[in-house]
Amino acid sequence: MKYTPTIGLEIHAELKTKTKMFCNSKNDPDERHPNVNVCPVCLAHPGTLPVINRGAVKHVLKVGLALNGKLADFTEFDRKNYFYPDLPKGYQISQYKYPLISGGSLNGVEITRIHLEEDTARSTHDTGEKSLIDFNRAGIPLMELVTEPVIDNALDASNFAKELQLLLRYLKVGDANLEKGEMRVEANISVSNTDKMGTKVEIKNLNSFKVVEKAISYEIDRQIKLLEGGGEIIQETRGWDENKQITFSQRIKEDSHDYRYMPDPDLPKLKISEVREFSKDILLKELPELPWDKRSRYIEKLGIKKQDVDLFMSNEEYRALLEEFVIPAFLDNNKKFGLAVNYITSDVVGITSRVGEKSLSLGSNFIDLISMVSDGVISSRATKDILEILITKGGNPKEIAENIGILQENNEEKLKLIVTNILEENPKAIKEYSDGKESALQFLVGQGMKKSRGSANPQVLKKILLENLNK
Repeated sequence: MKYTPTIGLEIHAELKTKTKMFCNSKNDPDERHPNVNVCPVCLAHPGTLPVINRGAVKHVLKVGLALNGKLADFTEFDRKNYFYPDLPKGYQISQYKYPLISGGSLNGVEITRIHLEEDTARSTHDTGEKSLIDFNRAGIPLMELVTEPVIDNALDASNFAKELQLLLRYLKVGDANLEKGEMRVEANISVSNTDKMGTKVEIKNLNSFKVVEKAISYEIDRQIKLLEGGGEIIQETRGWDENKQITFSQRIKEDSHDYRYMPDPDLPKLKISEVREFSKDILLKELPELPWDKRSRYIEKLGIKKQDVDLFMSNEEYRALLEEFVIPAFLDNNKKFGLAVNYITSDVVGITSRVGEKSLSLGSNFIDLISMVSDGVISSRATKDILEILITKGGNPKEIAENIGILQENNEEKLKLIVTNILEENPKAIKEYSDGKESALQFLVGQGMKKSRGSANPQVLKKILLENLNK
């Protein structure tokens, strides 16, 4: 009997702002000392009053515009009541009935809503009986995006989350690092063999795209096996055990009425159209080229291979090298443009990953290097050597080539002397070539490169060899 999975996602992403959502405490997710970015407001001292962070509101509106969602004209903040040690007020300021964004789509997946709330504190548990709370995170602006339950497989769910992460980074509204908890993915999953949707199970805090795939796939299989065995799915919240590679029950799932939502009486209602910086025209002007438009431009207009496009899309430094230097320099020169892209995607990536460089400052030196190898001034082998020096130590490519003696030799008179020597030393290879063995020619070119210590232009060397062999 065939079961159809139905998946909806809830994704939380911390927003990049100078201060927290409702106070002026610093928003610094990289702070290592606990409980330093705190104040009476985010610690919920009696008598304190929250103030809305306009920058956080603007960030969410930009995300909504990028996703073709409907921007609210009227919105308000609500109190979501629940009691947990990481929630100092005993309620979370969130949005319920009037979210900032309604509708929209991403990667072909329809979006229900995007709203704004505050993050909770961070709990840590030691091996004993103690639990510790760090309130640095309490009150950080948190965007929540909820999709419609229209995804039917784990890969599409993971790809949706990846594309959202990319968008947040392009808009510069959030870094969305899953490993740091700056983006958290939750999946609602049900299976059914009828037209009626099955019982929904939520998996919380999936902290990598691979885990999103694995957890959803496992949960789909678990529910199908349970139903086929005559069991019953209960509505609950589950977690993912990375060691056992299974989901496990955490608690019975709450419904919205359990949170006793109520409008926050300490915060004003917002009329978006009355705030000039929130106007659609201003927001649209501030939007950068969106990821899907950039991806399309790279493939269709620049002719970059899809696997290479994925690298440029995901890595800001390689993308900056392409956009700021390679495209302006070589847009009208297909040979040099293709060469530059190949050297970035193979050699630059390989060298930086091997030597552990965290930042690139190649800039115009990379353009000069590509021109040198394209014009035959240096060999491809020399290019790799110079590239590693540029990445690890910096410098000027021409000066590096001169200092280490790897400028390519194009002088035919000098190369003729080398050819004469290798022909005298390799009579066997000459006979093999005359007998029709093409590999003999490559052998002789290799000998010439060795004798010139890699400085000979292989094309010129091959040309002189053929002139002598075909006499």
